[in-house]
Amino acid sequence: MPEYLLVGLTIFVLSMFAGFEVITKVPPTLHTPLMSGANAISGIAIIGALLVTGRNGMHLEVILGVIAVVFATINVVGGFMVTDRMLNMFKKKASKN
Repeated sequence: MPEYLLVGLTIFVLSMFAGFEVITKVPPTLHTPLMSGANAISGIAIIGALLVTGRNGMHLEVILGVIAVVFATINVVGGFMVTDRMLNMFKKKASKN
């Protein structure tokens, strides 16, 4: 196994453990602001995936780029829907008089 692949795999596994620990410690009141930040990061991932997809390269890069665009778009749209729904919970309801 090449050394760069082993280093990349090690970083990936360690980041999974660190991410899991961070996410499980987030209180519910901070969920909406963190969701907005995650949406911004996913937007950056969409731009990066579009750049990879638009290059004239190997077919595998294009396929992975398209998959990344689809998943990041789903994440952004779903995140904004959840954020909007949570923010609507805090709006005052109109009285029926």
